[in-house]
Amino acid sequence: MKGDTRYMMRAVALARKGLGRTAPNPPVGAVVVRGSRIIGEGFHPRAGEPHAEVFALRQAGEAARGATLYVTLEPCSHYGRTPPCVDAILEAGIARVVVGCVDPNPVVAGRGIRALRRQGVKVEVGAARKQAAELIAWYRFWMEKKRPYLIIKAAMTLDGRIAAPSGDSKWISSEESRAYVHELRDRADGVLVGIGTVEKDDPLLTCRRPGGRDPYRIIIDPAYVIPPAARCLGERAIVFTASEPQSRPEIIETGSRIVRLPADESGRFSWQDVLHELGSMGLHAVVAEGGSAILSSLIRSRMVDELLVFIAPKLLGGGIPLVAWDPPDTVAGAVPLVVTGARIIGGDVLVSARLED
Repeated sequence: MKGDTRYMMRAVALARKGLGRTAPNPPVGAVVVRGSRIIGEGFHPRAGEPHAEVFALRQAGEAARGATLYVTLEPCSHYGRTPPCVDAILEAGIARVVVGCVDPNPVVAGRGIRALRRQGVKVEVGAARKQAAELIAWYRFWMEKKRPYLIIKAAMTLDGRIAAPSGDSKWISSEESRAYVHELRDRADGVLVGIGTVEKDDPLLTCRRPGGRDPYRIIIDPAYVIPPAARCLGERAIVFTASEPQSRPEIIETGSRIVRLPADESGRFSWQDVLHELGSMGLHAVVAEGGSAILSSLIRSRMVDELLVFIAPKLLGGGIPLVAWDPPDTVAGAVPLVVTGARIIGGDVLVSARLED
């Protein structure tokens, strides 16, 4: 129904306020409607706090009895850090529930819908299904793969360089492109770099978007040589090392989480191990920002789910390439990509792509 789509789109807009803030839970929005008037609305702000349905029902109060609840994701029917939303819906006396999409979590997966129907609540599924499903795309991926969705983000010149021979890269991309990156950091759960980037640039790896929140800062440092004064260390930092974490108490004292993983003979981690660990921490999406060695290794591992490359209208004529590995003898040996989109941002061209299956 047209009206159902309109109210569900309001719920979708509310859910977007929680993007990047709810992991390991999904972002969800809810609206309570009586007649043609919205009497309550809410969204899930972060894990451990009430779900969207509860906020909407609280705002509606007694007027919720006999009303319709629109919710972007199937209500939960199990106890987690909060009570089941199904119980709150039944207690409020909601007569009809419209669900955007079914929860892919096997603990839910239709159980919430069936529980409501058993109690006589009319439940319909599919209003604004596409938009509701897009909200939980990273959550669905994490639920199915048990690891975060991995995005490579890079900026390069038209001749494929991410930095000058000196290592200087400020700035290849435009101000508008860099603002887009901070929007991405605001939505993603983590940003990943190698120790080389930390030593060369000493980045903050924060989100500098007004009202944004900082992602987890993930540093790949097998040899455990990160400087204790590195600006990326702190409570939201995760350092992967092959060394004994307690061997450097000054790093522990920064409040960073130190994760020890086995490295191969060349001192490299298995990306499958790294991503599995991040998945076990509840991270739904991670953005890898370099440098060249990390990006090259990730692409060769085929663990990359999406590439976002800003191509700036500049030529360097030399410098650090986007990727570097032993090249094939022929073009037929190149790593094939599938372009999924392209648009202009501040004079740069943003190309999105994925590895060819």
